[in-house]
Amino acid sequence: MAASSSFLCRGLQVFAVLQWVFSFLGLAQVCLVVVLLAFLGRAWILVVLYLVWLYGDRDTPRAGGRRSAWVRNWAIWRHFCDYFPISLVKTAELDPSRNYLFGFHPHGVLVVGAFGNFCTEATGFSRLFRGLRPHLLMLPCWFHLPLFRDYIMSAGLVSSDKASAAHLLSRPGGGQVAVLAVGGPLEALEAKPGTLSLRIRNQKGFVKLALEHGASLVPVFSFGENELFQQFPNPPGSWVRRAQETLQPLLSVALPLFHGRLGLLLPFRAPIHTVVGAPIPVRRSPRPSRAQVDALHALYVERLEQLFEEHKARYGVPADRHLVLT
Repeated sequence: MAASSSFLCRGLQVFAVLQWVFSFLGLAQVCLVVVLLAFLGRAWILVVLYLVWLYGDRDTPRAGGRRSAWVRNWAIWRHFCDYFPISLVKTAELDPSRNYLFGFHPHGVLVVGAFGNFCTEATGFSRLFRGLRPHLLMLPCWFHLPLFRDYIMSAGLVSSDKASAAHLLSRPGGGQVAVLAVGGPLEALEAKPGTLSLRIRNQKGFVKLALEHGASLVPVFSFGENELFQQFPNPPGSWVRRAQETLQPLLSVALPLFHGRLGLLLPFRAPIHTVVGAPIPVRRSPRPSRAQVDALHALYVERLEQLFEEHKARYGVPADRHLVLT
């Protein structure tokens, strides 16, 4: 009985992860096809009404989204997080009367840890950080796709453009958390087992945003994020990397060529420990100078490295391994 129960649990975990990978890579296209077929069929009037409503709702992804506690608490997300498993580690108290900008590192191939921890309640975000509402910032292009945009917003995803982040960080009363994968899509091209490379040296826009709105900066490091997939060799200067870097600005997304278990898109079962660091208080400066931005950026990088060094031994990183910042 115990063996059959264990087999069922593992099966549910695999299903949960596969449906999420499909949602990430294929659901948007399916939604487009469904809308097109409905428009060409007898349900065309419903499509027209939806598109009219969609036009009026076009700014919602930049105005805090439309999250659903019901969706965030689906049982399938518990199976999703148990597959790896994913855990959320709190290291300091966060005042719910303030707004926060979480810098998430590393990006990984599919930002798995960020989704599991901040777009679901499977790892207990609301229990650990009472009074705070997380919003994961996602590329704006995804919010132009009908049906798909409504689904991802229900989990707490919002547009990553400046207006969207500014809306969250300027909310009176506090309690808002904007979660940004600082390295961006290009960092995904470096997401390979054993790598500790972060694109952050020239990533200063998020620091300027925090200064403009007086939002506290919080470094977040997700141990195990790069262990989930293997990538086709793409060293800098190779034809593969050149093609990926050329297509990225055209398509707005990175195109890592990756695989997981059995050569499929099923990620490896590698534990993910997402460690949320202590907040860095930021005094509001509506028009920060370059010196202010540089100073706060340097402090943020220092705190991020400190967070990594303090926790790396606990999560299996050898003592002689350190972050590589580019």
